[in-house]
Amino acid sequence: MPEREAVPRGITVSIPGRRRQLRLDCVVLDFNGTIAADGKLVPGVASRLVRLAKSVEVVVITADTFGTARRTMRDLPVAVRVIRAGAEKGRFAVAHGGGRVVAVGNGVNDIPLFKAAALGIGVCGVEGASAELLRVSTVVVRNVIDALDLILQPKRLVATLRK
Repeated sequence: MPEREAVPRGITVSIPGRRRQLRLDCVVLDFNGTIAADGKLVPGVASRLVRLAKSVEVVVITADTFGTARRTMRDLPVAVRVIRAGAEKGRFAVAHGGGRVVAVGNGVNDIPLFKAAALGIGVCGVEGASAELLRVSTVVVRNVIDALDLILQPKRLVATLRK
């Protein structure tokens, strides 16, 4: 992973009808089924992760089913953590100030992460999405590009989450 400056500034989103602003400092992404399909990064993800890393910390947490996550992400400004069980994803979010974390995923092992995060974006990509995960998602999108664009263009979140 290339060296990064400690620049993350965060993203603040004011959502009408909610008492508090959403302050997002860390985006935690699942790898396989979310930002990658069959162990390969989905086209368009890399450039969006580079843009996102200019504002927030970006972390990929994965069980790494295909064993390609670290190699695939090595030239991107993201941290990669390989885990064994979904509970580790939840503990990571809590340790990173869960109320300031955005979780992006598609599987059952992402549920602890979503429950600990301020915002959970469920992705229904080529591998589908777990119905259990969708029940704990704040927003559900059709693919990872839509998920990343929601974060990069927060007014889209406002339109979806306003009361």
